[in-house]
Formats: sequence, structure tokens, C-alpha cells
Amino acid sequence: MNSFYKPTIGLEIHAELNTNSKMFCSCKNDPDEKRPNVNICPVCTAQPGTLPVANEEAIKKVIKTGLALNCTIATESKFDRKNYFYPDLPKGYQISQYDKPLCQKGYLEIDGKKIGITRIHLEEDTGSLLHPEGAGYSLVNLNRAGVSLMELVTEPDITSGQEAKKFAEELQLIFRYLGVSDANMEKGLMRVEVNISVSKTKKLGTKVEIKNLNSFRVVQKAIDFEIKRQTELLENGEKVIQETRGWHDKKEITFSQREKEEAHDYRYFPEPDLPPLNFTKNYIESIRAKIPELPEQKRARFAKEFGLDEKPIEIFVMNKDLSEYYEKVVSELDEWLSTANTSSKVLKNFGTNKSVGKDLYKLVANYLISDILGILGGKEFIEAEFKITPENFAEFIKMIHKNEISSKVAKMVLAEMFNTGVDPSTIVDDNNWGQMKDDGELEKVIKEIMAKNPKAVADYKSGNKNSLQFLAGQVMAATRGTANPKNVQEILKKFLN
Repeated sequence: MNSFYKPTIGLEIHAELNTNSKMFCSCKNDPDEKRPNVNICPVCTAQPGTLPVANEEAIKKVIKTGLALNCTIATESKFDRKNYFYPDLPKGYQISQYDKPLCQKGYLEIDGKKIGITRIHLEEDTGSLLHPEGAGYSLVNLNRAGVSLMELVTEPDITSGQEAKKFAEELQLIFRYLGVSDANMEKGLMRVEVNISVSKTKKLGTKVEIKNLNSFRVVQKAIDFEIKRQTELLENGEKVIQETRGWHDKKEITFSQREKEEAHDYRYFPEPDLPPLNFTKNYIESIRAKIPELPEQKRARFAKEFGLDEKPIEIFVMNKDLSEYYEKVVSELDEWLSTANTSSKVLKNFGTNKSVGKDLYKLVANYLISDILGILGGKEFIEAEFKITPENFAEFIKMIHKNEISSKVAKMVLAEMFNTGVDPSTIVDDNNWGQMKDDGELEKVIKEIMAKNPKAVADYKSGNKNSLQFLAGQVMAATRGTANPKNVQEILKKFLN
């Protein structure tokens, strides 16, 4: 691909809001409803004489999103009619927003670069159509018709598929942290459309729209393919046609759906059945006060407070439940350290409370990410379904830190805690898994292992230091992991030398 061609990319992202009812009626908003045409009423099926009533909760959620994304919030806004034939929207037009959207001129920072947000507005979603194979008809399901739909439009600031993917991923996280949308792309609760052109000059090239991208992976692949396709056309002296294209998942290519020579005239005009919207500064600030810690703020805090590296931090940021559980465990350990401040037995050989704390924080992260997520096998961590209390997990970490159990035993204890929810001390006592404290008993085991493995002993004395690890492993196996690995190494060296 010719590197002189610069891509210009803008995104349009739709997200269904997780309000209890639809945008302009009291019908239930339930994306998991499998039965067709259950959540409908005279308003969302556009029966004559019905009138819409705006859902205030949906309006608040859009304003909350705009504030989180550094937007200017309109003090005066309104709804408009967008006249366009939707076969799955009974009114034959959509209630949307045109010249006075709720939010404008924001940005989201990705890898230190600000991606501009042109606007965020509120509208109603359409229903869905089912096309039975071989049939000469289509079926309509209006359960989704009228659901609150938030649309976010970016500035053409994005320059690669990777950057677009990161933007959409971060936006999904923000929606979830704010509690405005579940933003599940597989369920269609978040949909991404791409506008893309390439050009050698400052003048923008011919814009192509890519519709119905249903995963972040597809967003990146579709953009990368389209950059290559458009560049090759121009290099060959051909023209790029302004059109709408789709994505073929198996072939991993975009394909033409329809040509779009000019922008469609939607004949917007103010929605006559809904009054204008007016917001005071106090109203907007009351919404701002409810914005929680956002992903980027959490990344910075976890690095500063807990000393974690980028990889575990990102895992915690991506899994809100896991990060909240982690903080509860850390809080238990902080409390223990504060009461143990003057106890030489607890802190002996471990340094100051601060350095011990950072070690413990990393230990918690390691066991949660490596072991617990490993046991879950790809399933999402949900605290309500997790049997180990934060208090018991903190107790488990303390036992490891105080060398009361070995790392091998720790894994067995954690697996038992995961399955039963029983506290770690009880599990260790019931199974006699505690760290072997009697050096005399350990010395006896080591002598037996040396006697059974004369070749390994001879190899060590001949200079093969790997034999030490072999003998240590045999000792740990014989003691079922209850021996202190450090003690095993020291006693073995003493006998071997």
C-alpha cells in the first residue's frame, strides 16, 4: 500500500440505553425477550390518536454520558421528526434530534490523542425484521421499536483500524461504568458504523460508509481492508464510489450494498407532539455529581495506590466486579497491617508497612488473575456468585505471606475455597496442609530422599547444580508441599556439601 495515502475515519456509534421502559411509552425495554411483539402498545405501534411522552431517565443518561466525555451540554434542546421509510418502525418516521442535540463538542483521549466527539443525541430505535429462507414475505418484531437509542458521532480524527477499535472498546467501558448501557455488541445493544476515505492531499477523498459492524475485531479488520481497497483503486487510476458497504465475515472483505451519490433529504422538522427541553445549570450539575470513577481514572489510581503493572490493571479495568472485589480484599489487608504496625512478629523481615502492602497487593492480583480467572475458564467473574468472601481471601494471602503454607499448597487451598467457600485456616487444618515447622522432621525426610537418589547426589558433587532442584522437588513431593522451599534448599546444601 502506498504510504502517501492518508486515511480519514469517523465513527457513528449507537447504544441502546438500559432504561426500564421505552423512549416514548411505558412498554418494557427487554433486549432478552425472545417472544415477538410482546412489549408493544398503541404508542410504539403508532395507533391513530396516540401521543409520545419523553423518558426523562433516558435524557439523564445521555447528559451523563456527554459530561463524562467532556461535552458541552445544551441548556435548550428539542426532538425532531426524521422522515425516512423504516419498514420496522410503524410511524413511518423516527423521532430523533437534529440541530439541537443534547451534547456537543466533546472528546475521548486514546493513547494520548484526543478524538473529537461532534455530538451525542437521543432517538428511538427501530423494530427488527425476520426473513424466512425461501419465503416470499418478511416478519416484523416490534419489541425493540421505540427503545431509547443514543447516537454518538465522532470527528474525522481517527487514522487507523487499531485506533478505531481502541476508541470503541474504551467507549463501551465508559458506557458500562456510567451504567447507561450494557453495550453488548453480540446482542446488538451497541452498533458501530464507519465513514472512511483516503487522500494524498488535505482535501478529503470520497467517503464510503461501512454498516453493521458487530464486533471490535470486525471494526478494525473492515477499516484496514477498506484503506487497502481504496488505495489500490486510486493507485490504478480508478475512482472510489460514494456508497454504503457491508462486511463479509467469512471472506473478510467489504462488499457494496448500495450507491449513495448524495446525502438523503430527511426533511427534519421539530416534533410537534413533544415540548422543547430546557435544563438549568443545577439540573446538569446534579447529574454530573453522579458520575463514578471512569476507566482512565481507575488505571491511574491502581498504578499509584497498588503499584500494579499495566497488564493486571487492564484486566481489573475491563472487569468491574473483579476490581471491586480486589479492593475489598486489599481493604482487609490494609486493616490488618494498620493493627500489626507495632507487632514485630508480623512485620519481621518484611520491611515497612508500605513495602509489605505493595507486596500483598501484587500477591492478591496474581492469585485473582492467574488462579481464579483460570478456574473460571473464560467465564466472567461475578462477585454475587463467588463463594470466597473478601475476608477469607485476605486471610489466605496472609497465610502465604507469613509462610504458613507453601505456594503448592496455596493452589490446593484456593481450589477448595473456590468450591466450598470454607475459610483457608479450616481447610489447612482439616487436611494437615500446614507448613512443616519441625526442621528435625524435615531433615529426616531429606536424608531419606538422598538415600533413594544416590546418582543425583553424586551428580551434584560432580558439579551438576541442576541435581539440587531435582532433589528439592522430591522432598516437596514427599512432604506434599508442606515444607518451606527455602528451608529445603538450605538443608539440602548443608548435607550435600
